[in-house]
Amino acid sequence: MAVCSGPSLRLSTAILPVHRWSQGGRESWLRAEELGFHTAYTYDHLSWRSFRDGPWFGALPTLTAAATVTERLRLGTLVTSPNFRHPVPLAKELLSLDDISGGRLTLGIGSGGTGFDATALGDDAWPPRERADRFAEFLRLLDRVLSAGATGGEAGVSYRGDFYSAREVRNQPGCVQRPRLPFVVAAAGRRGMRLAAQHGQGWVTTGDPKTLGVDASPAVYRAGLARQLELLDSVCEDSGRRPADLRRVLLDASDRPAGVGTLDSVDAFVDHAGQLIELGFDELVVHWPIKDSVFAADPETFERIATEGMSQLKA
Repeated sequence: MAVCSGPSLRLSTAILPVHRWSQGGRESWLRAEELGFHTAYTYDHLSWRSFRDGPWFGALPTLTAAATVTERLRLGTLVTSPNFRHPVPLAKELLSLDDISGGRLTLGIGSGGTGFDATALGDDAWPPRERADRFAEFLRLLDRVLSAGATGGEAGVSYRGDFYSAREVRNQPGCVQRPRLPFVVAAAGRRGMRLAAQHGQGWVTTGDPKTLGVDASPAVYRAGLARQLELLDSVCEDSGRRPADLRRVLLDASDRPAGVGTLDSVDAFVDHAGQLIELGFDELVVHWPIKDSVFAADPETFERIATEGMSQLKA
């Protein structure tokens, strides 16, 4: 299992839904479990950047299929957003998926971007302040509805906000995981981190936006991560949350600095992952290789990282 003892770093992967289930999709999820990844996530988008004109399948059906062919691997979205979802039907789908997976589901959730997802339903993209306001309300209502089926939870949820409403919503029998499945909240700044402290079991970042891009140096990039972690600790303390209770997850971004060659070799991975442990991260998410894309990587090296690399890191 790809988990270290002592100061530890869980290794997870993000499998983008670009293959038909019968033509490579199923095999990727099975192989992720065989390699010992902690969690296999997928993007919850209608399409994504350079993949927009190619195959792209839905996140929740894909995760449901993956749940039926795996036994130990945790599954999750990275990330779901309000761009094309409503908390009430989303809660029912998540409840069902948590049940089908036997309590192996994690919800990565964020405010969403301004790309295709934000305009696909025919509306203009929301201004930044409205997006943040919507996300706070979305997260608050989703938390309530998913927790309603737990022992001692609300029998039915009624809510009327500025953006979302619910009337006598039932969510029985509740999640397998109690009081609900875990949230990993994506946030780059103080306001989003406050939501992570209030509602999350984890926090996820791709790095300080100011330190991403091929022109940035690895040292600047890691300094940005350190500043984010310091801010997260401060926000947790201000919110009455023990910082150590919130998992810290790094999604290895496609636009990380060129010098951070996470998947270039086993040695490069071990060096980078060791520095992440020193910074205080609990989990690193690397992308499953996709040929001729921004996530291209040598499949053999990728598998060696999941096995030999994690063994070296543990040693």
